[in-house]
Amino acid sequence: MREKPNIIKDKTYNFALKIIQLYQELRNQKEFVLSKQLLRSGTSIGANVEEGTAAQSRKDFISKMAIASKEARETHYWLRLLRDSKFCENINVSSLIEESEEIIKIITAIVKTTQK
Repeated sequence: MREKPNIIKDKTYNFALKIIQLYQELRNQKEFVLSKQLLRSGTSIGANVEEGTAAQSRKDFISKMAIASKEARETHYWLRLLRDSKFCENINVSSLIEESEEIIKIITAIVKTTQK
């Protein structure tokens, strides 16, 4: 039996893959601190969304999605910091910043709708 499509699960999984690629590029440039922070928060978004889909209650679901939202906001912060510090002049992080903003909007909408 195939699982039905879940847009936010797919988006956050694909986003995590891109974060892993960026992490590897940053490590190649000998950047070890920000890259680690970015890796942790950027991959945590999808992990929390995934956990939320298996929540035991509505409250548990909201909690997991709220954590995913916080991780997405943290990731957005690290991406902006990398861009604005000019550390990533050879790497285009703008599309990842836009993607993180989209993920934040979707997760925020999910939390608000579920709370009603």
